[in-house]
Amino acid sequence: MTIRIWDVIQDQVLGMKWLNEWIGQGLSLLGVDIEGRIGVSLQFFLYDTLKITILLCFLIFLVSYLQSYFPPERSRRILGRFHGIWANIFAALLGTVTPFCSCSSIPLFMGFTSAGLPIGVTFSFLISSPMVDLGSLILLMSIFGAKIAVLYVVLGLAIAVLGGTLIEKMHMEQQVESFIFSAKMVETQDTAPSQKERMQFAAERVAETFRKVFPYILVGVAIGALIHNWLPEAWIEAVLGNQNPFGVLLAVVVGVPMYADIFGTIPVAEALLSKGAQLGTILSFMMAVTTLSLPSLIMLRKAIKPKLLVLFIGVCTVGIVLVGYFFNVISPWIMV
Repeated sequence: MTIRIWDVIQDQVLGMKWLNEWIGQGLSLLGVDIEGRIGVSLQFFLYDTLKITILLCFLIFLVSYLQSYFPPERSRRILGRFHGIWANIFAALLGTVTPFCSCSSIPLFMGFTSAGLPIGVTFSFLISSPMVDLGSLILLMSIFGAKIAVLYVVLGLAIAVLGGTLIEKMHMEQQVESFIFSAKMVETQDTAPSQKERMQFAAERVAETFRKVFPYILVGVAIGALIHNWLPEAWIEAVLGNQNPFGVLLAVVVGVPMYADIFGTIPVAEALLSKGAQLGTILSFMMAVTTLSLPSLIMLRKAIKPKLLVLFIGVCTVGIVLVGYFFNVISPWIMV
């Protein structure tokens, strides 16, 4: 009974299969052949766009509401109470309730660093924030299921904690640009907002983030529709399937120049999976896009020197590649 209930949640609540059926019926009534290649692509585009938009707005509202309890100054004070590996763990967990993309996380990283938090702790936050937020957990559950989604988040947090710890042990403080330490965080009045103000803050974040993210959703869904219905399955399997042992490395290299967040990469991942790409290869692509996008690296270079930037890229890349190969190995047992 429990499994059956979860299947309903997986398919009808998170996956919104009912929405796909409605769209198919609507297109049929309009005379569209939903069995033809164009009809299938159109249904895929409309379904994924609406599904991701609905989840996007709900998740941003929820996460922003939670985030209203952790403004930057309060987050800094909380992080300052922890030391050693526990500080890295808490910083990585804090990253799950902060902005959805790396470019939005960098200003917070700069603020935490200027406030005197250990550099390893701030990097644990910086790695975790775009890679493993609450949105990624829910969206991955809607596509890949609970086991894969939870394991993805746990491994992403592990990369953040271990990466931040390594950077801390290497004493890279001198590799942070000097202006960061001279720019102190603005102290805010320590008064709790009302529930109405929290709701208003969450609604404003939904509108702001939606405007920024929606174009990438459209691009991602369009690419997904192209992959899903137009690219030969044999070609995808040859490049990203188990026939190519370098598929994970290729996915990371392709993902880095792109700029998107979890919402823009989900439809691409969904289409690649249906075409025979390996699970770990797909997840490593998603991690590379969200964590190591070229625009975010350019922005980060303004705050840190080349040596630390190279170390950050290296730590994230090694972690992402290892996670990709790990998922490829265990996928026969968890994708059942």
